[in-house]
Amino acid sequence: MSNKILKAALGVSIVVILGLSFWGFKSDQKNFEISKNLDIFYTLVRELNLFYVDEVKPDKLIKKGIDDMLETLDPYTVFIPESEMDDFKFMTTGEYAGIGAMISKRRNQIVVAEPYEGFPAQKSGLRAGDIFLEVDGKAVDKMAVSDVSDILKGPAKKPVKVKMQRPGEKKPFTLDILREEIQIDPVTYYGMIDEKTGYIRLSSFTDGCAENIRSALLNLRDTRGATSLVLDLRSNPGGLLGEAVKVTNLFVNHGQEIVSTKGKVSQWDKTYRATEQPVDSVMPLIVLVNSGSASASEIVAGALQDLDRAVILGNRTFGKGLVQTTRDLSYNTKLKVTTAKYYIPSGRCIQALDYSHRNADGSVGNIPDSLISQFKTKNGRHVKNGGGVTPDIRDVQDTLSTLAYKLVQDYMIFDFATEYAANHKTIASPDKFVVSDEIYSDFHRFLAEKKFSYESRSEQTLKTLIETAKRERYYEGAQNEFAALEKGLTLNLDLDLGKFSEDIRELLKDEIVSRYYYQKGAIIASLGNDHEIRHVKALFHDPKEFGKLLLPESDKAGK
Repeated sequence: MSNKILKAALGVSIVVILGLSFWGFKSDQKNFEISKNLDIFYTLVRELNLFYVDEVKPDKLIKKGIDDMLETLDPYTVFIPESEMDDFKFMTTGEYAGIGAMISKRRNQIVVAEPYEGFPAQKSGLRAGDIFLEVDGKAVDKMAVSDVSDILKGPAKKPVKVKMQRPGEKKPFTLDILREEIQIDPVTYYGMIDEKTGYIRLSSFTDGCAENIRSALLNLRDTRGATSLVLDLRSNPGGLLGEAVKVTNLFVNHGQEIVSTKGKVSQWDKTYRATEQPVDSVMPLIVLVNSGSASASEIVAGALQDLDRAVILGNRTFGKGLVQTTRDLSYNTKLKVTTAKYYIPSGRCIQALDYSHRNADGSVGNIPDSLISQFKTKNGRHVKNGGGVTPDIRDVQDTLSTLAYKLVQDYMIFDFATEYAANHKTIASPDKFVVSDEIYSDFHRFLAEKKFSYESRSEQTLKTLIETAKRERYYEGAQNEFAALEKGLTLNLDLDLGKFSEDIRELLKDEIVSRYYYQKGAIIASLGNDHEIRHVKALFHDPKEFGKLLLPESDKAGK
């Protein structure tokens, strides 16, 4: 590694550290501490580069040092190197130049997980399940998904050559796919779920998404006759704060406070209000959320809840109430730094108060009562902080069975859909397609051919217990009991395919429909058996019960 590259990499680290510390360290003593430690850091890396027994890569060492340093702050303050700028742009704008397909690793192969409808990959004939062999003449067998993705992206209007293998076909095929500017519509679907109820699903808060929702809302209300609305923010990870404010403004009156931000730099503190007249401030509104609804999704759901403008239904949201600002650094890199917390109209902050109480997926776990405070909505309803938005109606759906989870994890659902689509040119429309007994029997046969097997968590835990008992010499004395327990917990695939057929059929339906009707089709198919959508319909069909949900507890008894 040349000294020039070393100095450039060190320069990036110095700018990052200074960017983090500039506002927080004002005294001469603290400035001296910064200078001293930066000098130590520089000389340490220099000595490693010169004398470490093996070749070192200073850029990777320093990137690791930066990442570990920022991890001590919060999960959202991150360094963005030049190599990740395309991904950063896509997260904030929804735009990039490429072929328009989601790719993933299936066992040891890079495959097309989903071609986006209307974009180059789909128009060129690529299908979900197609396997990448080469991209621009480079074999991909030893590449990571990110490496293949980087090659597929590039200048618009320039072709990328891909060599593919289609399951069930002997010969590979080659395509020249012309890259295009790809902009994914964040409104992944909107339509009517019954004669009077409109539905809008928003996948992310990218630039311009509020205008997309406005258009969808006007179409549903003025053209299709919707008198009530569902805004689906489930698994929406958030995005731009400004777009969250604009989306909320569609439903609340001009001048209404929506969210405020407060941080260390008081000059940056700001209160965001509705700046325009709403599209509709009276239509009954339900917002769907879950543990994957984060950041901007929580601003919208929380503000509409605090203003008693909507009923929130689902599971508690993720719990991210921190505002990030991007700061330009040297060499086309950026720092995304947490600069403030946001507060919704009741005065509560949605940020989890204690990072130690997080679930495995990062969402809010159990919060001690001592950390929770109570606030009031506009109508006087009681709401709480502590992490995330707690829905007005908790609607916890059953989790997937171990069998269903394993079928997805092992790509059995995905591979069967690939085989099915290869053998059937057309299927019924998304709202009418069903996984018949014949299709389900074919899936059973498919699993047998693939020699699919699985263990329950109970079986895995029992194996661990037996190993521990053997080490501690308790096993022989309880061998019969262990044998009986092992027999009782042993799974029977045939029986479980029947027992959990409803869940498995739904997974099969969604995957098969997506092969013919893409993402919108899969959403339409899933809505037919969506437990929370059924709950929504029941609420809208009972206006009195819906109205009671927005009243304070003291008024509900008399209604």
